[in-house]
Amino acid sequence: MSSHTTSTIFVIGGTGAQGMPIIRALVADGKYAVRVLTRDLNSSRAKELLALGNVSLLEGSFADEAVLREGFCGCDGAFVNIDGFNTGEKTETYWAIRAYEIALEVGVRFFVYGNLDYALKKADFDSRFRTGHYDGKGRMGEWIRFQTQSNGKRMGAAIFTSGPYIEMAISAMTPMSPSVEDGVVTWRVPLGEGAVPHVALEDCGYYVRWLFDHPQLANGMDLEVAIAHVGYAELAAAFEKVTGHPARYIDTDLDTYWKGPFGRVGHMPAGYNADPDDKSTMNIRDNFTGFWNVWKHNVVKRNYDLLDEIHPHRIRSVEEWLRKEDLRGQELGKGTLWERVQAGKMQKILKDTEDMRQGKL
Repeated sequence: MSSHTTSTIFVIGGTGAQGMPIIRALVADGKYAVRVLTRDLNSSRAKELLALGNVSLLEGSFADEAVLREGFCGCDGAFVNIDGFNTGEKTETYWAIRAYEIALEVGVRFFVYGNLDYALKKADFDSRFRTGHYDGKGRMGEWIRFQTQSNGKRMGAAIFTSGPYIEMAISAMTPMSPSVEDGVVTWRVPLGEGAVPHVALEDCGYYVRWLFDHPQLANGMDLEVAIAHVGYAELAAAFEKVTGHPARYIDTDLDTYWKGPFGRVGHMPAGYNADPDDKSTMNIRDNFTGFWNVWKHNVVKRNYDLLDEIHPHRIRSVEEWLRKEDLRGQELGKGTLWERVQAGKMQKILKDTEDMRQGKL
């Protein structure tokens, strides 16, 4: 791979929860300029990115070859994080492949793919663990890494594998949203004694910036990140310690979980633009049943020693994150963590819930 320094990066998924901090990290010191693909130039998220400086916007869809060519043209690097909850598993597979192929064709030098764990493979192909929005990305992550064996000198590539954001544990309309029951913050989820390898969004920016800063070292790498494997009894204890308000985790069987608030959307397709009549389309219930089984049975691992080496100042525990988030929220006028988890006050961290699952590819 060429040692040319990446300077202009085309980003797909830049207005999402993960994309926003990644773009902030890329443009923070002026080393990189970023071109962001957005379906709506006038959205609040697009305007927020534009205000950072060194950011330009391209309106269009990733599911359009002409738009992809325009986006990649003249860029040295690319960060591609296709929204699987928009596309569904099948469509994401096709457009991930075409995005890689077009980037290679037009001369991008370094390609980073926003990925999730290939959970089904890591569970030895046991369908109890099939999680469509994870497996759809995980297959493509493996495919892109394989391409570096023959194309790596022409266009380097790295995989950035994240996971459930820790922010989701205090946000509305997520699989692990809490409730406040008789004054006690309560997580009712089917986790058992398992643990979720939660990711802090602010760390995502650092890690992706590191990949672009070190293309020779990162070429062919799958950088799998997390702050820690977080058990929810630990989460509740940390929340109580940080806020001074009671919190608890109640292990819940899957049938009971699907009778709760999240169950109201269980029949809907996991990809809101996927064809519900297509036999390949998983519904939300099947998708997130696999999701919880993955964490309950500790299918996914992380190399925390490697993460310490790459990011010496990373967040290392849920308590550390909660303390930072409590302070940040107060500084921004959003209130304490305790105030923010009250009914009607939890923010929507995920873009598809903020958009109310509306929109096009």
